[in-house]
Parts: sequence; C-alpha cells; structure tokens
Amino acid sequence: MSIEMGNLLNDVNEQQINQTLEKLNLLKQQLGNVIVGQHEVIDQILIALLAQGHCLLEGVPGLAKTLMISTLAKTMDLDFNRVQFTPDLMPSDIIGTEILETDHASGDRFFKFQQGPVFTQILLADEINRTPPKTQSALLEAMQERSISFAGKQYELPQPFFVLATQNPVEQAGTYSLPEAQLDRFLLFVRVVYPSFAEEIEILKRTTATQSGRVESVINQQEILLLQAVTRAVNISDSLLAYGASLVQASRPQVSKLAKVQQFVSWGAGPRASQALILCAKAHALLRGEFSVSLDDVRAIAYPVLRHRLVLNFQAEAQQVTTDDIIHELLEDTQIPASVLS
Repeated sequence: MSIEMGNLLNDVNEQQINQTLEKLNLLKQQLGNVIVGQHEVIDQILIALLAQGHCLLEGVPGLAKTLMISTLAKTMDLDFNRVQFTPDLMPSDIIGTEILETDHASGDRFFKFQQGPVFTQILLADEINRTPPKTQSALLEAMQERSISFAGKQYELPQPFFVLATQNPVEQAGTYSLPEAQLDRFLLFVRVVYPSFAEEIEILKRTTATQSGRVESVINQQEILLLQAVTRAVNISDSLLAYGASLVQASRPQVSKLAKVQQFVSWGAGPRASQALILCAKAHALLRGEFSVSLDDVRAIAYPVLRHRLVLNFQAEAQQVTTDDIIHELLEDTQIPASVLS
C-alpha cells in the first residue's frame, strides 16, 4: 500500500468507511435505472475499479456495453472521455500532441503540449481491437504507468485512472487482436452475455417507451480513492494466499500436474495473475461488505482474472476447448488447504 493510501485510511473511521461502502449500493441502484440485468458484469467492473485495475469487456453488438460504461461514469463525479477506436487512429489522437503557439506580448513562438483524451479519470476505449498495435500500445503504456512521456517530459494522469475497453468477438474483419502481453495489462476480462427472456422484455418496455431512466452522481473522487485504499487493507489469510498462488501455478504446463493443462495450454498465467487474483478477491469481499477474504471470493473472481492470461494451443482450438474450460478444471482439481475448509 502506498504512503498516500495509508494516510487516507488514518484520516477515517470504520463508520465513514461503511457509509462510503453503502454508496456502491446506491451506484448499482442508479445503474439499474438504465441497465437491465448484467449484475455480474457490473460487479466485476466495480471490482476492477476498487482494485485499481482496468477492464476489457467482450460481447456481441447490442448488449449495452457502451451504454453501461457511459452510465457508470454519470454515477460518479469524475471526468469521462470516450474514444472510438478506428484503423486510422494515431497515438497522438489518444495521448496528445505539441502545437505551435505565439506569445502575443513578446511575439516569441513556442511548442505547447495539448493533452489528449487519455487525460481523464474514466476512459472508454470503444472497440479497442479496431486500431493498429502502435495505437493500442500508446494506450496500454498509459494504463500501466499511469503517466505519459512526451518530448522528454513526464505527464501524470489524474487519479483514479480507469480504462474500460470493449471489443466485439464476432466481427473480426479489419481488427487487430490484442497481443497476450498487452491483454495482461487488463486486470479483468469480462464477458457480456445475452439477457434472459424476462430481462429482454424489460429492455423492450424501457427502450420503446417515451421516457428513459435518469441517473444521478452518487460518489466522488475522494470516496473512490478511499475505497481503493480500504480494498488493499482487506485481510487475507496465508492459506488463501497459497491457494491463489496454487491456482495460477497449476495453469502452467511446465509444472502443472493437470492433464488438460498439459494437453491444451501453451503458456500459463504469470505472476501478474496471482496479484490480480488476490486484489480482486479483496475487492469482491469489500463489495459484499466484508473486510476479510473468503475462499468463495477467490473462486468467484478466477474466471475474469485468468481467461485472458492463458494461451491455448492448436489442439485446444481443434477440440473447441476454451480458457473457461481450463479454469473450470483448475478450480475443480486444485487442492484447497485444510485450514481454509475448517
């Protein structure tokens, strides 16, 4: 935990923390005014925010991915920018560029850095896989470093800095898949699924009527920074730390004893996956109003943490084995420490 986060926790008491936590429930209620269903997706987005990570959402068109993110931004008193990724988008369109200006008093001409849309607190990177790797890398560097280097100068990004990217799994013409090393920069890979029949009926009622849902801002920057600090302070036992590490270790075919991992996985998850698993388990516990991580918290977050960090081989593709199938195997076969069960 950073010194700033530690100081933030020292200035508040348990009652203030609980009151701030309650605002997450208010936030979800506000989202429910516009978004029908998708409760698990919303929870996973909030987990990524609490854990100070970024989120990649994948789903077919029409599942309200963009609407969900823009509505989420309205529930928070934070700056929000949206960038529509296209094949001709350049890095300067994201991070900014230098412009030539003139001092009207002296007549001197000088270069001034014009900040791009990445200088915000919530950034929607819409259809991120539609832009070439050079432009993708410009964004992913900002995600990792939370700063921009330009012309020898360092520019810090505002806090919190939260990137939500979307991609379409169906239409692959004219797209550029994110390399594994860049996918790893996303804390969570969230799959957005079709609504149920009842949810689709409700969607029709809301979207074909004369009135639309209204959303109000319910949480501000300081409250979000406080919850991010509290997330890192959530308690987790050594046994659960060991279980999380065992899950990730078991995904690596070089050391795994699981038959499906050895048969279908080329490369397993790295140490960043272990860190993500523990941080997201803490955030999952906090979202439930708990200050201690349980086994269920670790297992609940395994799919979005690991699914984009496993590289499957050709045999897996031929037999239509997915990363979710491998994660299911990991959860079924990785031994749970006795101290966790007792």
